[in-house]
Amino acid sequence: MKDKKKKPKKIKRKLLDKYRLLILNENTFEERLSFKLTRLNVFVLCSLIAVFLISLTYLLIAFTPLREYIPGYSSTALKKQATELNYKTDSLQQVISMNELYYASIKKVLKGDVSASDFNKDSIIEAVKLEASEVNLNPNAEDSLLREKVDKEDKYNLFESATSATNFVLFPPVNGTITEDYNAQEKHYAVDIAVAKDTPVKATADGIVIFSEWTVSTGYVIIIEHSYGLISIYKHNASLTKEQGDLVKAGEVIATAGNTGELTTGPHLHFELWNDGYPINPTNFIDFNK
Repeated sequence: MKDKKKKPKKIKRKLLDKYRLLILNENTFEERLSFKLTRLNVFVLCSLIAVFLISLTYLLIAFTPLREYIPGYSSTALKKQATELNYKTDSLQQVISMNELYYASIKKVLKGDVSASDFNKDSIIEAVKLEASEVNLNPNAEDSLLREKVDKEDKYNLFESATSATNFVLFPPVNGTITEDYNAQEKHYAVDIAVAKDTPVKATADGIVIFSEWTVSTGYVIIIEHSYGLISIYKHNASLTKEQGDLVKAGEVIATAGNTGELTTGPHLHFELWNDGYPINPTNFIDFNK
């Protein structure tokens, strides 16, 4: 029992026993500094220093750019840039997909790789009448001022007469003799009109140019998108006066007739009309002999 009581007292005495730390001048043995220490306060001091160093290290890593030098950590700017690039990549993929579908449809129109469908002028005019009749075109008192402001600002208003089906008229791009008629069975979805070289080729209706380039087979080609799902195509031109994205009016010169491309035997205009992706006979709408 006595030994058990002595042990705690002995440990306590060792922890609280006082020691003196002296710093002497080596040459003169003059006392410079002295500290009274115990094992307990030395242990406490070392523990506090260790906690301080650990805390300082954590703060440096967590809240300063030094953490970027540690493997596995990345900077906030790098993360932000990676996120922005991810969003941009996703948007570009969507745009590319839409462009691929758009160019595929244009390629389909250029090659004539579609099934034929019968159209007539009366059916399209009737569809235009139905579409126009479903819209209330009478401005009320609340939006009359806004309509007037928009009309003044919209200087590229293509279809000023779109409200009236009677104004839906297609003009002949050129006047001349038809050398080859529309023939869906032979996949000739156009009419060929013989004209002199450099004859002005005019837009058949108001629209926007969606294609204006050179092709090996058909030379200079221009394609215009009109209202009501109509597309007009002009091939074998000598030159083009409009570019993709240009707005054109009916009767405006868009090209000059020529004899370009491999699939041609003389100066003429190869003219096609398409409605909602199907070819239609241009002679049902246009008189080329005027």
